[in-house]
Amino acid sequence: MPPAAQPDLPLSPHGEIDSMLSRKFGKEVANYFSGSPLNRVAFLRTDHTFLTQALHHPSTTFILFKDLNPLLKDPATLATVPYSTVKPLVGENPYLTPEAEQIAAYNSSTYIPTLIFLGLDPAPPSPLTYKSHSGAPVFALDVTPRAHLTDASNNLISSLTSQSLSFSTGRHNLTLPPSAAALYASARHLLDWNTRNPFCAQCGSPTLSTNAGWKRTCPPSDTAFQTPRPSCVSRGAISNICFPRTDPTVIMAVISASGDKILLGRQNRWPAHWYSTLAGFLEPAESVEEAVRREVWEESGVRVGRVVVHSTQPWPYPANLMIGAVGQALPDGEAVDLGNDPELEDARWFELAEVREALRVGTSGLGEEAGPGYKEGGLRLPPRTAIAHQLLDAVVNGGFLAGVVKI
Repeated sequence: MPPAAQPDLPLSPHGEIDSMLSRKFGKEVANYFSGSPLNRVAFLRTDHTFLTQALHHPSTTFILFKDLNPLLKDPATLATVPYSTVKPLVGENPYLTPEAEQIAAYNSSTYIPTLIFLGLDPAPPSPLTYKSHSGAPVFALDVTPRAHLTDASNNLISSLTSQSLSFSTGRHNLTLPPSAAALYASARHLLDWNTRNPFCAQCGSPTLSTNAGWKRTCPPSDTAFQTPRPSCVSRGAISNICFPRTDPTVIMAVISASGDKILLGRQNRWPAHWYSTLAGFLEPAESVEEAVRREVWEESGVRVGRVVVHSTQPWPYPANLMIGAVGQALPDGEAVDLGNDPELEDARWFELAEVREALRVGTSGLGEEAGPGYKEGGLRLPPRTAIAHQLLDAVVNGGFLAGVVKI
């Protein structure tokens, strides 16, 4: 498969402002899937007057998902639809009843499609103005056919696909422009979390999506049954809610003690000559720095000293936050040993010049061909939409470590 066209990355926040930190470390890096254009106005997610107005406002748009795949116009364009299109699924006004009354009248036998309020887009003309806040409301909706709404969902899907729209079949949807990618990432994360948590972790009873899709509640009663729900510790005080899950992961570019090599690894399922930075999940009661040192040692045998954080990347597959770091190996800790953790097929040190050339001609997504100018047998690396690429670029092309290591 030829390499996919690589979209631009989000702009560096406040990149035009000079500061002590930007002079030392360069501009802040905004990675792909970050940089949402929306004002999340999280404090309005329980305001049903606002949500009602947001649902019906002429500027409001909906991003649709089927089986967690977004509706697209083409691989680089996220499709949006107005309220009138989704009304058969959403209904006249799901926010008509205040949240406390919805919880009190909960009926687990009634399927309610997952609807997420993502925020206000401040840019468009004729926006919704509510109190001191202004913008075009953006919602995400799961249209996957389920329960008694199966026919309505199928009818909606058929209508959309007849208009040359389609639900993505791509694995990671890395061809969207940065603002659309950020919307997709937050929507997918929340829809996936709601789908995975239909039951209370404490008592096992069905839960209700609340807070405009950002929390799940274990109601004290269920009108679908004559018998009372079991007692549940989660209903004590204000603890009757479950919040979206984010799993922190460290990913690190490790430089040699002399500063002239980078440690890279590969898994056996990757294409030939394709390497990347090492990565792994944080464990409980572990700092980012400790996780970097542990993961690098477990996977490669290399021992790392100083660790600094470079940037982070949301990764909605399903709910990761990639914490990108740069670490430097200890002078007596550079020997590679794959005998601890069998996750890697290979790990080795690469000269900076070889990595720099691979960033220029050898990047691609998994399953894609390398870029123009690549010579067979050369090093291959992840595309620039991956934080691994940004970490390697920060090291071999200066910027983040300029004046710290020899480039």
